[in-house]
Amino acid sequence: MKIGYKLASEAFGPQELVRQAIRAEAAGFDFVEMSDHYHPWLDVQGHSSFTWTVLGAIAAKTERVALVTGVTCPTIRYHPAIIAQAAATLALVSDGRFVLGVGSGERLNEHVVGRGFPDTVRERHEMLREALEIIRLLWRGGYRSYEGKHLRLADARVFDLPEESPLIAVAASGPRSARIAAELGDGLFATEDKASIVRHYRGAGGSGPGYAEVPMAWAPDERTAAREVLRTSRWALTGWKVMSELPNPVNFDAATATVREEDILEKFACGPDPKRYVAAVQRYVDAGFDRLVLQNAGPDPDGFIDFYQRELEQPLRRLRPSDAAS
Repeated sequence: MKIGYKLASEAFGPQELVRQAIRAEAAGFDFVEMSDHYHPWLDVQGHSSFTWTVLGAIAAKTERVALVTGVTCPTIRYHPAIIAQAAATLALVSDGRFVLGVGSGERLNEHVVGRGFPDTVRERHEMLREALEIIRLLWRGGYRSYEGKHLRLADARVFDLPEESPLIAVAASGPRSARIAAELGDGLFATEDKASIVRHYRGAGGSGPGYAEVPMAWAPDERTAAREVLRTSRWALTGWKVMSELPNPVNFDAATATVREEDILEKFACGPDPKRYVAAVQRYVDAGFDRLVLQNAGPDPDGFIDFYQRELEQPLRRLRPSDAAS
């Protein structure tokens, strides 16, 4: 099992994200994962820098920690040819430490270029399939063209390619997306502790690592942690069907107006008790995930990193699937 640190690009500016990544490497995290957004979920978060620039800066200022996008949508705001080039370059400047996490995207980020956002999940999945085929094609080298139902490529070549292509982890929430991950990806990415997602992925022939984000919020007391989540991260309780559809932060603000602290405490491991965090991670381990991203939404990132070093790292690294899950 490997343990990652979530860089909250919606909550912190680019310099602070680089600083946190350096601290995460020093604290022993195996990788850092950063979302690829144009907007934050809520205006109160106040940030959303360009992920690829920040990851390049992190690559230059770290030596060991792996870098992961969690996740990039390579279909609308970006053409997959651009992502093929960007990922290849980041793999080179990081000396092979980069993992490309991809997914079908959210309206929140993709509508901004004025090309619309598909109304059906089926069409989004079709586009993601074509995007992955284009990325794979370009990583084979040479000039390439592609004619798909949704996406096209015209006589393009990525000149700077690493000797080994980056691993691609594909986001999934159900059987159709898990099949795409198995057929066109090298790994799985998820945000829920559902064993069914891993089963669908394995059943479709997927054999790669399983990345998953674990919601948590460190603070010296439980209520302080929950209040911060309520202020900045209550959008996480809407569920993926809502998260993928709303177009702007103001819509997420309205959609989460009735979320309570008690709701936060049911979803997030909050406060200073390490047992709550270990239990939360155990659920994901039992579901079959082996790349666990600790997603801290508390008010003090340095306090959380210290807490991880002091209280969490060793217990988490000892976790194995429970007998009931096996």
